[in-house]
Amino acid sequence: MVTTSHRKRIWGWFFFDWASQPYNTLLLTFIFAPYVKELLDDGAAAQAAWGYTIGLGGALIALLAPFLGAMADKGGHRLAWVAAFSVLYVLGASGIWLAEPGTTNLTLVLLLFGLGLVGMEFATIFTNAMLPDLGEHDEIGRISGSGWAFGYVGGLLSLVIMLLFFAESAAGTTLLGWAPAFGLDAAAREGTRFVGPFTALWYVVFMVPFFLWVRELPGHAREPLRQAARDAWPELRSTLRQLPSAPSLFAFLGSSMFYRDALNGLYVFGGLYAAGVLGWSVVDTGVFGILAVISAAVFAWIGGRADSRFGPKPVITICVLLLTAICVSMVFVSREELFGVPLAPDSRLPDVAFYALGAAIGAAGGALQSASRTMMCRQGDPERMTQAFGLYALAGKATSFLAPLSIGLVTDVSGSQQMGISPLIVLFLLGLILLHWVKPDGERAACPPSAQSSPAP
Repeated sequence: MVTTSHRKRIWGWFFFDWASQPYNTLLLTFIFAPYVKELLDDGAAAQAAWGYTIGLGGALIALLAPFLGAMADKGGHRLAWVAAFSVLYVLGASGIWLAEPGTTNLTLVLLLFGLGLVGMEFATIFTNAMLPDLGEHDEIGRISGSGWAFGYVGGLLSLVIMLLFFAESAAGTTLLGWAPAFGLDAAAREGTRFVGPFTALWYVVFMVPFFLWVRELPGHAREPLRQAARDAWPELRSTLRQLPSAPSLFAFLGSSMFYRDALNGLYVFGGLYAAGVLGWSVVDTGVFGILAVISAAVFAWIGGRADSRFGPKPVITICVLLLTAICVSMVFVSREELFGVPLAPDSRLPDVAFYALGAAIGAAGGALQSASRTMMCRQGDPERMTQAFGLYALAGKATSFLAPLSIGLVTDVSGSQQMGISPLIVLFLLGLILLHWVKPDGERAACPPSAQSSPAP
């Protein structure tokens, strides 16, 4: 029987996705990323600088994530870790306000952005590790998909609010044709820069249900922090040595390492790519984002149902194939021609094509991320689930420099944003090849029935 407290716990867990999603939607993709292009007034230079920022942040996450996960498995207090990294999230997001036009402190702004990104990623490790405790083996796919869809709805709502009331176009007005709210100065781009404080405030408000309703189940380790830190490294080292003897887990970590890096590359550079190749404004990119986020929310929910029925592996396979095809298509979309067909200078076909590609990226990406989270639960050791998600974060970040840095490098060498996106095709294909060796349920049952199981809401 589903108890009220357990249902609240599930919904509290959902609220982390709702609260944290604007960092991805507003900052990483649709508002701040294209604004960086405006600050530098050079699409290729902005894409390269953005790539270096994301790559360095990913390297730091890759180095520390498994160790922090092992510490949490030893010492517990996962909620305390989430709170600590939430502080970095809020500080980093707030720093975007400093990105004034003509600023000389862009390096500081990007460093603060990277700090918030690190905080978001580390907090996600500890919340993801709670997923196996929320339901039985065949329920967590629906729970993961519902949570991811709920998060995308939060991201969509935050994006709509920013576009309608704050983010200004070159004409100094929002999507409604109004001046930015609260008397923010459009000439100083205060409406667009407000995306930072807005993202921070959103997170603070909507993390309240998470901290009120989410509780760790009894039985988790509670070593003192110093002892947990001393014990974490030997255990992590042992786990890493034993990875080759768990071929399914090893293959999944490798597969997800490549396809998630490529997907993040699409998210991180999608808005910047459209701004540089098609000349879109922040508002144009925001509309593109609305379509992508709506499709992501719908298909994360649908993917969660398919995950529970067929397992996560078929969902992952279909999504990676679709995303590979999307990357190939993007290379052939420009103002001058569409898939090799010359266009009139005023043609809207490239815009329509890119809107359609954005919706497809959202659909496949939403379902892929939800199913991957479920697959990690099936592959990992239930007694070391935070460490498992630390390794999952390591896999996601160990080569996270590959997509942004290779995009930056190819863009620099070719001088073309279209050619710069091509390394993502290779990464998706590598992920698809390694997925062949992944067993649907791993070497052992990773998510046994929970003592407090319940149907997904």
